[in-house]
Amino acid sequence: MIYLESPSKDPAFNLALEQYMFEQKDRSDDFFMFWQNENSVIVGKNQNTIEEVNRRYVEEKGIHVVRRLSGGGAVYHDLGNLNFTFIVDGQGEEGMNLKRFIRLVAEALQKLGIKAGTSGRNDILIDGMKFSGNAQYMKNGRIMHHGTLMFNSDLEELSKALRVSEDKIKSKGIKSVKSGVTNIADHLPEAMTLAEFKEHLLKSLFSDTVLSYYKLTTGDETRIRELKQKRYATWEWNYGFSPAYEIRKQRYFANC
Repeated sequence: MIYLESPSKDPAFNLALEQYMFEQKDRSDDFFMFWQNENSVIVGKNQNTIEEVNRRYVEEKGIHVVRRLSGGGAVYHDLGNLNFTFIVDGQGEEGMNLKRFIRLVAEALQKLGIKAGTSGRNDILIDGMKFSGNAQYMKNGRIMHHGTLMFNSDLEELSKALRVSEDKIKSKGIKSVKSGVTNIADHLPEAMTLAEFKEHLLKSLFSDTVLSYYKLTTGDETRIRELKQKRYATWEWNYGFSPAYEIRKQRYFANC
């Protein structure tokens, strides 16, 4: 396994970095990455950005909005959140297998004394509260699996940046976006910084694996920035790529 840590906190750069490593590096090599983003909302490839983001709020606060290659739901990133990526061969798998990677991360967290468990196809939970969402992208038998780890994220900002309709809140009985999420730091047996957590988690994940380390070359960074400008820094990709939609007015009737 080859380990790479992104040198940037720019979400457009980091998503371009993922795609570059996925598409341009030797497919006989397996990669694992840690990376962090400045305040941002990352939307799934097939989502309608307008429906997922509180656009007025993110523009006022200067929060980045970037679309990723994988599907799944919109997630909020800040510097209290740690992101991870596996880039590996599909080993003959014909479809998505998120549990293969989710289980690895949950078990590594358990070694740190965190009561982490999996739920559904793509979440990792503590006491029923979500702190990690995961998604995958596959192409030509190659898998890119990435996920979030909310260590000490600002849950208030998360709830304001992501958009949930009032009707959905009423019909689903959801009090707020932040009510069902938690931070890892609140459940650690012993307090540690995010940097310390990252090092402990890396050792826990690969305790039986020899890691080699990769540092981006000047040529790598040039090509990543070119990809960023071509795709991830464009309105056409982040907003214009959204599926066709109609403006809908809805009303929730409690007794119907």
